[in-house]
Formats: sequence, C-alpha cells, structure tokens
Amino acid sequence: MKLGLIGYGAIGKHVEGVALENIELVSVLVKRPRTEVKLTHDPERFFAHRFDAVAECAGHEAVRVHGQRVLESGADFLVTSVGAFTDTALFDRLLAAARHSGTRLILPSAGIGALDILSSAAVGGLDSVTVTVRKDPSAWKGTVAETLVDLDKLTQPHTVFDGPVREGARLYPQNVNISAAAAIAGLGLDRTRLVIVADPTISTHIVELEAKGAFGSFTFREDVAVSEENRKTGKLVAMAMVKSVRQLASSLVVAA
Repeated sequence: MKLGLIGYGAIGKHVEGVALENIELVSVLVKRPRTEVKLTHDPERFFAHRFDAVAECAGHEAVRVHGQRVLESGADFLVTSVGAFTDTALFDRLLAAARHSGTRLILPSAGIGALDILSSAAVGGLDSVTVTVRKDPSAWKGTVAETLVDLDKLTQPHTVFDGPVREGARLYPQNVNISAAAAIAGLGLDRTRLVIVADPTISTHIVELEAKGAFGSFTFREDVAVSEENRKTGKLVAMAMVKSVRQLASSLVVAA
C-alpha cells in the first residue's frame, strides 16, 4: 500500500519512524522547503505520486486546502484534525468527493478511546454525550484561553469553555480535535457538550467521555502522557495514527 503524509510534526514523524508492514511511505507534504528526499513543500510534486491513502497530521488548514484533492485523486483520506469539520460545508464537500471517487474519509480514533462503543450506542439512540478535556495551562498558551484567565497564575483548575463541540473545537483548533471525533461518532457537533479545563494540578492530558442512551450508560477516562514535541498533543495520538494506518493494509482489523 502506498501512503502519503501531510505534515511532519509530532504525529507525522512518529508515523514515518515506525516500521509499517506492507506499507510504503511515498512522500510527505510539508509547509517549508526541506532537504530530506521524501519531503516536499510543493503540492504539485506531492500529488504527482499515486497514493492508496493519505494521512493528515498538519492541522485544520491542511484539511481545507488538500482534503478534496486527496479524495478525488483516488486515495482514502485519514484526518486527525477532525475539528476542521465544525465547518459543515467542508465536511459535506469532502464526503461528496469521497462518494464520487469511491474513496473513504476516515476519522481515526487518534487521541480518544471508546469511539467504537459510542458509535455503536448511537445506533440505538443517544440522550447525552459530554467530553471533558483537561490539560495543564501550558497546553492552552496561544489560544483564546489566554484572554479569559492568566494561565501563568492559575493555582486551581479553571474551566475555559463549556458548550457545544462545534464552538469549542473551532475556538481551540489544536487542542480538542478529539471532541469533534466523539461528536461525529455520536450525537453530532451541536448536541455534544464539551468542557475544557486548564488544570495546573496535572502534567498529563486527561480526557473523559460520558454517554447515556437506549443502551444504558458508560464513562471512559484516559490519562495520557504529553508529546515532547508539542505540549498541545498527547503521545497516544501518534500511536493511534500508526495503528489506523497499519489496519489499512492488515488482514486483521480489530475494533473496526
């Protein structure tokens, strides 16, 4: 299977550095010129290759700019920056491109677990879904949270957002893509509640997912180590992307 990557940060480098059986990494699209052989900042050079799948690890703008072209070129498109789909027109455009081309828009579990349970429960009907994301104050630097509270002086957990995922994922595009994935798997972007907390008492990323519906109820909690390359992202995100890519070429698929 021929794989392309968009982005070469904490996630992209991890995918590139792991052995992928039956998968050839053909090219990586980056923002700035690089000297490595497989890396290019030229979209035309990147799309001159034929891919079976392209994995996005670069942010919302990459989804907006390159997503449709990936799908129309005949490749499946794996998206980690799911928060880009708070833009309904973009989501609809990429779905239409996938249907027309016979390709797939794939939303990996990435940094959040239990999406298999949540999407299964959605079949029978969900009443409520809440995603709570807790990260230390440094993870919220460079975001709108800085206008709401002095992150450097926090001594207690402080809620910087409590509302629908559509708004929260738009306001915090680098931090809470996992909430958008949960929303699309379950009740949708407008009916899924998102709580965002800047918490100086932790050094990890803590994500909690609570759901109730016809199936009953469940609570999921993960406590994830933070990526050394990017404080806004957990180590699990890169690991999960490797898992998703491997499954594309595997004879065994678990938790599909």
